Amino acid sequence: MRGCLIEKQKIIVIQGPTGVGKTAVALGLSEKIPIEIINADSMQFYRYMDIGTSKPTPEEQKAVPHHLFSIVNPDESFNAAQFMQRGRQAADEILSRDRIPVVVGGTGLYIKALTKGLFAVPEGYENLREELRKKSREELFERLRDVDHEASLRINPNDTVRIVRALEVYYLTGEPISRHHRKHRFQDAPYRCLKICLTRDRESLYRRIERLVDQMMEKGFLQEVRSLIDMGYSPQIKPLRSIGYSQMVKCIQGQISREEAVSQIKKESKRFAKRQLTWFRHDPELIWIELPEKAGEAEGLAKKFLNIK
Repeated sequence: MRGCLIEKQKIIVIQGPTGVGKTAVALGLSEKIPIEIINADSMQFYRYMDIGTSKPTPEEQKAVPHHLFSIVNPDESFNAAQFMQRGRQAADEILSRDRIPVVVGGTGLYIKALTKGLFAVPEGYENLREELRKKSREELFERLRDVDHEASLRINPNDTVRIVRALEVYYLTGEPISRHHRKHRFQDAPYRCLKICLTRDRESLYRRIERLVDQMMEKGFLQEVRSLIDMGYSPQIKPLRSIGYSQMVKCIQGQISREEAVSQIKKESKRFAKRQLTWFRHDPELIWIELPEKAGEAEGLAKKFLNIK
């Protein structure tokens, strides 16, 4: 078994908030080190959703092999457990070719699943799940705060899926999901990891996010969402309720103007970046690199980690 190997194989993780510049740093590494990139952005798994998720361009994907981009349809589910399985399979295949897997993305839970594993809890009973879903989002979050205050500090009050799952775990096991996390401590760690987190000063990051949203609109983001709806995808599916897509849907439906939609996307994207940074700060294994001043440090860290001169 992998966990019994004396010498674990090495992978590199590059994470950071939305808009920080993860793709550029990863592509920069590819010029010096034989790498292949594994996606760890929960929105970039979906087909037909390229502009609004800021996927690497076709040219960038040709420059270095990319994995786990555009692998499921927007109305198909894809979760951390599935990512752990497919991500590890991709990493093992890359390693078998004597190349280095570089995991790139901003979805902290998925990266944690890949590198540390997931704890096992009972599957939810459908009647319990349905009963919880009848409650309002505010009532669900208030209940979570009562039974698992620690989890309520980590979970976005608008993330109904994770709130319901945390409540399911509590009612099915009698223990808060945060306690399960601590007991498991994500011990299933098959790789030696260099974990880099990219950051920028807040003003710079927010300017980049605003510019990124403007560029998305120039590339045809509104038309991308129209095309998804024309293909028959319901505005109620999870990907179309995410930041950016939900505002474009409202714009198409005439609920808000294009200008208001863009303003809301910028605002929500900044809030999301702030939440991502809060998540990342809980990981003591991360090596932080401030961009753009210290961008070159990524190459040095990677070469030292891989024993490459």
